[in-house]
Amino acid sequence: MSHPPAPNPPRHQPDAPRDLVGIGIGPFNLSLAALAHPLTGLETVFYEQRPAFDWHPGLLIDGATIQVPFLADLVTLVDPASPWSFLSHLKARDRLFPFYFGERFHIRRAEYDAYCRWVSEQLPGLHFAHQVDAVRWNPERDVFEVDFTQLDSDGEAEALGRTYTRNVVLGVGTEPHVPEPLKPLVEAPAVPVVHASDYLAHRDTFLAAEHVTVIGSGQSGAEVFLDLLRSRPAGRERLHWLGRTEAFAPMEYSKLGLEHFTPDYTRYFHALAEPVRDRLVASQWQLHKGIDADTLAAIHDELYHRTLNGGWPDAVLTPGVRVRTAGRIATTRVELHLEHVQQNTRSRLTTDAVVLATGYRERPLDRILAGLDPYVRRDSRERPRVDEQFRLVLDPSVSATGCHVYVQNAERHTHGIGTPDLGLAAWRSATILNSLTGRETYPLPTRTAFTAFGLQQQPHIPSARRAAPALTPLAEGR
Repeated sequence: MSHPPAPNPPRHQPDAPRDLVGIGIGPFNLSLAALAHPLTGLETVFYEQRPAFDWHPGLLIDGATIQVPFLADLVTLVDPASPWSFLSHLKARDRLFPFYFGERFHIRRAEYDAYCRWVSEQLPGLHFAHQVDAVRWNPERDVFEVDFTQLDSDGEAEALGRTYTRNVVLGVGTEPHVPEPLKPLVEAPAVPVVHASDYLAHRDTFLAAEHVTVIGSGQSGAEVFLDLLRSRPAGRERLHWLGRTEAFAPMEYSKLGLEHFTPDYTRYFHALAEPVRDRLVASQWQLHKGIDADTLAAIHDELYHRTLNGGWPDAVLTPGVRVRTAGRIATTRVELHLEHVQQNTRSRLTTDAVVLATGYRERPLDRILAGLDPYVRRDSRERPRVDEQFRLVLDPSVSATGCHVYVQNAERHTHGIGTPDLGLAAWRSATILNSLTGRETYPLPTRTAFTAFGLQQQPHIPSARRAAPALTPLAEGR
C-alpha cells in the first residue's frame, strides 16, 4: 500500500459551518491536518494560495540538513503510530532499510520537503491554489465567514467562494526579511541582490559573478557561503561574509539547552509578564539563530584545505558588521557602506552580487484579520494576545460561543522561541485539536523537561511503572 486509505467524508453542504478552516498549508498546518485526519466527525478544510506544497525551495541546497531530528516530523511526537509519520513515508517508498543502515538522525532538507509533499498529496481536504481574502465574524449565525479566491494555473482569479466555520487556524508562516538599507537594491531588477530564500533560483548568477557578498550570520548565511566557497576555484574565491552578531556563533545545542524547545518551557514562558517575555526573546538568539556546529566545521575545513599549497583563500569573514546604506555603481555593481559595531569604524565594500541571508519575519495578520479587528484583544505593543491554547484572545461576544481563531507560528511574543521550531509542531497541533474538540483527543505528556524553569510550582514527577512482584528466592540445592 503506497499510502494510508483516506475516508470518504460526506458531501459538504455549502451553508453548513465546518468545524475548522485552516489558512495556509506549511508544515504546521499540514501537521494539524494529518492529526485531524483520523478524527471522525470533525469536518476540516485547508486553503493555500500556492499551487502545491513547497517548503523553502530556494534553500534546499545539496547536503543541507534540518536542525531537528527526524522524529520532529508532522505527527510522531504525539502519535508515533500515525500513518503520516516520516517512517511511514520511508516505508511507502521502500526506503526504510537504506535509512536504517544510513544511521542518520538529522535528515536533509530536500528529504523533509519530499516527505511533506507526500503527506500533502494524500491527505483529503487540502485545497491548493486557493487564496483566502478575508475572515469575518457573523454574529447572527455565530460562525466565521471565510472568503477565498480559487486561482488558475497562472495564478489568476478563476472563481470566488465562501465557507463558514466555527474555528479558524492561521498558519500563514513567515516571509523573507530585507533590511531597510537594502530594499532599494532588491527592488532594482538589474542588480543581483537576492534574499537567500531565492538563492537556488539564482545560483548560476552568483557562481558567475566576480565577487559575491553574503550578509547574515545565521544558518542560511553559513550554508550559502559554504556552497559558494566549494564552487569557486582556490585562490580566486572572491567572497565576503558579513554578519551583525559578534561572532559566527554555534547554535546552543546542549541537551539541557534544548529543553527550551519543550512544552514545559513554552508554558513557563507564556505565564511570564509581557516585558519579561520581550527581553527573553531578544536575548535567546543563540538558541535558534546560531549556526550548526557541523556547518561551521565544514566551512573551516574547506578554508583550511585551500591553504595546503601555500597562501590563503580570497575569502573575508567579518562578524560584528552592519550595513548602514547601500547603492548602485553603474548598473550592476553594489557599494555597501559598513560599520563595525565594536570598533566604531566605517568602510565601503564594492561587490558584484549580494545574497541576503537576513532571516524571516512573521507574516502580518492584519490583512486577513481586518474583518475581526474590533474583536481582537491586543497587548501594549498592539500585538494580538494569544492564550495558552494558541487561541487569539477575542471579545467575549465571540469566545463565549465556543468559536475561536488559533494561530501557528505567529505567537513568538507569547509562547517564545519554540514557536517556529519543527519539534513542537505535533504537540501544538494536538493542543489545538484537544481544545477544539473539548476532550483529550490526543493525550499529551504532563512533563517534558528535566529543568524546572520556575519556583512557584514544583515540577510534576510522573509515577513510575509498577514494579514487577518480587520473586521468592529458591532454597539452595532445589
